[in-house]
Amino acid sequence: MKSLFENTIAILILFSCLSCKKETVLEQNKYQFTELQKVDWFLGRWENNSAEGNLSESWKKLNDSTFSGESYFVIENDTVFAETIQLEERNSQLTLVVSVPNQNKEQPVAFKLTENSGNKLIFENPKHDFPTKIIYNQVGSDSMVAEISGMKEGVLKSELFKMKKVR
Repeated sequence: MKSLFENTIAILILFSCLSCKKETVLEQNKYQFTELQKVDWFLGRWENNSAEGNLSESWKKLNDSTFSGESYFVIENDTVFAETIQLEERNSQLTLVVSVPNQNKEQPVAFKLTENSGNKLIFENPKHDFPTKIIYNQVGSDSMVAEISGMKEGVLKSELFKMKKVR
């Protein structure tokens, strides 16, 4: 009888340890991607319709560690520029990964986050030809300005893209 009691106690202790371990793993995963959560204002569709053409950038949550984006510039029903973008969090570091068809030998280019003031994110890759810097600046709950800059043909160039959130 004593052996049965000792076995029952041992099994109860084992189950208690396993259930505690499972709770710890869940708690760790709960806070794993906090940097990406801070910039959830990215999510949605952003546009700028002007006489030059229509710029559209859409972001969605792909999973807990990645936002997925697409950007298009259309002139009179002709898409003149397109890119796919991933905003990824790895080891508490945000990285913007940009892929543009027919550029960079079809390889994605990664830009590391170098500054985050909540509403303004600066990503840089000094080894890339152009741009070397990408800035996203939230200027209101429904407005954002994206800026790309870097050296182009020996001259510092910068382009601004003002956008309104449409959904």
